[in-house]
Amino acid sequence: MSSGLSVRKISFAGLMVAALLGAGCANQSKMLGAGGLGGAGGMGGMNGGGAGAATPGSAQDFQVNVGDRVFFNTDESSVNSQAAGILDRQAEWLNRYRQYTFTIEGHADERGTREYNIGLGARRANAARDYLVSRGVAAGRIRVVSYGKERPVALCSDNSCWSQNRRAVTVLSGR
Repeated sequence: MSSGLSVRKISFAGLMVAALLGAGCANQSKMLGAGGLGGAGGMGGMNGGGAGAATPGSAQDFQVNVGDRVFFNTDESSVNSQAAGILDRQAEWLNRYRQYTFTIEGHADERGTREYNIGLGARRANAARDYLVSRGVAAGRIRVVSYGKERPVALCSDNSCWSQNRRAVTVLSGR
């Protein structure tokens, strides 16, 4: 009889531990926001800071608060209005934090030949560079490279992926 009682106690204790762990996980997801760990939700405090806040002037600050990429229309390398807004923020940040050198990577979607897409990626990277230089960023701080269609961020053969791959990405390097 005592062995039956101890099995019940162990089972009850196991259920209680599972319930407590489940409650703890449910509360944690509410605290972290919709983005979860590392997502856009974050754990901002009342002052906007928090455990996940980016240090001003850091590469994380650039990515999170400024944006490190701009997108292009199909078979185009001209800077559209949405890209101009992001590049304006990049120029402001880069002019404030002049210790950085950086590379602008030009990319294309999978359509077209490798050679054509290398050229298109180069035109996109150069368009972003020229825009930043026109906003006061020193040309000597900028390196340009084209990866064409060789480094996609999205893999599928429809516009939802192609639009993500037509981009120029600003990658900070020297500090």
